[in-house]
Amino acid sequence: MNILIQLSHPAHFHLYKVVIANLKRDGHQVFVLIKTKDILEDLLKNEGLEFHNILPVAHRKNKMGILFDMVKRDWKMYCFCRSHKIDLLTGSTAEVAQVSWFRNAYGMVVGEDDAAVVPAFGKVAAPFLRCLLTPIVCDNGKMENVSVKTSSYNELAYLHPNHFLADKSVVEKYFSADKPYFILRFAQLNAHHDKGIKGINTDIAQHLIDLLKPYGDIYITSERPLENQFEQYRIKINPLDMHHVMAFSQLYIGDSQTMAAESGLLGVPFIRYNDFVGRIGYLRELEDKYQLGFGIKASEAGSEENMYRVVEELLAMPDRHEVFQKRREKMLSEKIDYAKFLTWFIENYPKSKDVMRANPDYQYNFR
Repeated sequence: MNILIQLSHPAHFHLYKVVIANLKRDGHQVFVLIKTKDILEDLLKNEGLEFHNILPVAHRKNKMGILFDMVKRDWKMYCFCRSHKIDLLTGSTAEVAQVSWFRNAYGMVVGEDDAAVVPAFGKVAAPFLRCLLTPIVCDNGKMENVSVKTSSYNELAYLHPNHFLADKSVVEKYFSADKPYFILRFAQLNAHHDKGIKGINTDIAQHLIDLLKPYGDIYITSERPLENQFEQYRIKINPLDMHHVMAFSQLYIGDSQTMAAESGLLGVPFIRYNDFVGRIGYLRELEDKYQLGFGIKASEAGSEENMYRVVEELLAMPDRHEVFQKRREKMLSEKIDYAKFLTWFIENYPKSKDVMRANPDYQYNFR
């Protein structure tokens, strides 16, 4: 087949990178379309993947501007599909649903956020959706009727042990992996669905550093500009190496979603501090069922003190590494290899959708 994969965020590169390799191995022609977003282009270039940027200029910040840019991407994607005779489209955006519908081509959207968290997506995508792949714990609202649920997470498409083994020598390119260290992550929180969301501010960041400093080195990765007092902790590494660095860390603390999940899936305890806590099903599962991390809602009374208390308890846990690795093993024993599943699902679509609807347990063939 001629397959189009649209990537609109660095996390989507990781989601599809193994799948792209699998599809090419099996003889399919794969085209990657992107828009400019953070380090997405750098990731693709470092991986040696060809791509077409259909929106080099970052989208506007108001609703009408965002809508205009979406329509612009729709048109460019539509023309690309027509000129390259695309058989199937996949990605994590509304455009995939829209263009596949207008082209009468096969299309599937892959997501992991509950519908209530990204309401704008439902408004512009739901009328055109034919297939939405999400974790079982997601509440897809009015999109449930076209949903296929899997016992996995997007992050297991690249962090499953079948595809990722942490390498200490990668960490050694930047600093000693034998000395304890901690990762702090500060998100931009400026997407349309981030409006009103609170996260880690300057005072909180400084207090966290003061707590952690006696126990090891501190490295900060940040989407937003850093205050001068934190520049000494900024980590500058190849984005493709980040998961290796995370895997050998003692603790992850941040106000982003994806890196918190990645940390938990690597068996490194995470603390997620923002106002999305309690609203995203797959992160609730990682926190409540598998106890791989802690979600603390930033706007709740006493949230800062609660976070500091959790940090202190984790620092005082003598067998922390062993405990969290056992929790990780339990989680992995109940989940599937999402890259293996997604490859099968794409190559056999739409029959694969019917198979999953008739027998959801079929997915457990993809361990």
